[in-house]
Amino acid sequence: MTLHLTNARIPGERGLLGNLINIAIDDGVVTALDFIGHTTSVTLPSAAKAARVVHGDEQIIDLDGRWIMPGLWDSHVHMGQWAQTRYRLDLSDARTLAEVAHRAGERMRAGDARVVGFGWRPAEVSGEISLELLDAATGDVPTFLFSADLHTAWVNSAGFREVDLHATQTGELSEQACFDVGKRVAIVDEGELDRWVDAAAREAAARGVVGIVDFEMANNAAAWRRRVAGGTDVLRVETAIYAEHLAYAIESGMRSGDTIASTQGLVRVGPLKIILDGSLGSQTARCFEPYPDVIGPRARGVLNHALPELAALMGRGWAAGLEPAVHAIGDEAVAHALDAFEAVECRGTIEHAQLVRSEDLRRFAPAGVAASVQPGHLRDDRDVAERLWAGRTSQAFPLRQMRDAGVEIRFGSDAPVTALDPWQAIQAAVTRTGDDRSAWHAAECLTVDEAIGASVRTHIAVNQPADFAVLDSDPLDMPVDDLGSMKVSATFVGGRATHMAL
Repeated sequence: MTLHLTNARIPGERGLLGNLINIAIDDGVVTALDFIGHTTSVTLPSAAKAARVVHGDEQIIDLDGRWIMPGLWDSHVHMGQWAQTRYRLDLSDARTLAEVAHRAGERMRAGDARVVGFGWRPAEVSGEISLELLDAATGDVPTFLFSADLHTAWVNSAGFREVDLHATQTGELSEQACFDVGKRVAIVDEGELDRWVDAAAREAAARGVVGIVDFEMANNAAAWRRRVAGGTDVLRVETAIYAEHLAYAIESGMRSGDTIASTQGLVRVGPLKIILDGSLGSQTARCFEPYPDVIGPRARGVLNHALPELAALMGRGWAAGLEPAVHAIGDEAVAHALDAFEAVECRGTIEHAQLVRSEDLRRFAPAGVAASVQPGHLRDDRDVAERLWAGRTSQAFPLRQMRDAGVEIRFGSDAPVTALDPWQAIQAAVTRTGDDRSAWHAAECLTVDEAIGASVRTHIAVNQPADFAVLDSDPLDMPVDDLGSMKVSATFVGGRATHMAL
């Protein structure tokens, strides 16, 4: 059956009659574009004033002058964590560690057999972290409180016993130790997790999302095969492989871009994920200059791989057909990652790239390295960056400089660190503020068109995938402060409606 999307507008066309288009779709691909007033191949039957009509072997959906654009991608998501976080204790607005502990205690007293919280910010909450403080609030109920960046966890004594670890003096775990505990805590009933992921996927589709790159810290191919078989079929997914699973991936013949069997063509093998440094909020992002008031071996953050080791790991993956995606936030980590890309001579992405020296911005494009960035972080990290990266924030989230240097930019959310909502990312990149303050380093703002371009993979053209978002407003002709609340009327993946609110 041929699907016709009729009476659509292209953003920026101001809605003149001559700019309305009809789009024909067969087998998930655009087969014709007809501009009304020029060549029109679709004649609506008299009954077609309804939004959706089946007419013979054709289905017609009248978009009634709404705007249509390529569907949106979120290029950095932790889908399982995002799905679970919405059911965890929200600590995002806590301002002191005492408040964090108090809220965990309230949840414990409500009868939870285990308390899992998320969202507190180590660099922003006041007070001294201690095991005694958390134990006093939570008693014998295992408690795990993860920071907003997922790089730090505050665990009570009962929690350490549950995961068979010796308690640290403060109860704090960071980086790999935090990740390891996070994986243990994330083990929930398979069916329940799949239901949560399905709900999160459908919410994403309702925001115009057609695809995600899933960086969940697990061997995810089997999970997504199971989810698609169970009806979670509203998103395209590229599922990353972590270094700990590299041998298995190579043995299995997995290559980036390959379709995973029994997923309706929706799930593909993603990149090889390598975590090079930490995060800004946990003061573990690797920088050339030390953090204020931090001494010792971590004064400049952490660097998980020396250059020879990093290049060898990337080279091993690349030789097997796996494209590297290197987590690098601090300026030294970004430079280090670029050194490795140049040594291996492979393409790939640097994930986050939050602080980048100007001389390193010029290295991305010649090396074939894209910047996979999360504009929502610039709003959340604005104040902490001014404190921890004082004097260097002109190079923080340097989106305009990246674009001017010819860097391919891909937007994501890093959900659950920020919400899985590309419209929020687009607004953040355009306005560079999340409150009533003026833009932070306004020279780095992108245009709306540029920000959308970093959020899509396809075009509206013949032979392109029929992955679309249908909007109630023209994003190129509306107040930029309203972009984050864009109303999405419909979403299509391969010509199949995954969200419909016409």
